[in-house]
Amino acid sequence: MAAEFLGGIMRLDKYLKVSRIIKRRTVANEACDAGKIEVNGKVQRASYDVKIGDRITVNMGNNSRSYQVVEVSEHALKEDAAKMYKII
Repeated sequence: MAAEFLGGIMRLDKYLKVSRIIKRRTVANEACDAGKIEVNGKVQRASYDVKIGDRITVNMGNNSRSYQVVEVSEHALKEDAAKMYKII
């Protein structure tokens, strides 16, 4: 199943959760609603379709961190989640 999905697209809130950038999907959804998540320099809604090559910036509190999407997969084990992105 994951092999079929490789190179696919996924909702932004789900990607943030599966990749473990944000621990819970509800928190990811709330962060998107609050304008704290940018993709390729634009604030995006939770329904945005993440694709390989996208640059995601998470602005939480005083911290800002950017990630380059390397892989989009439906499920990821804890050990493999970090392989879905590169920290920029």
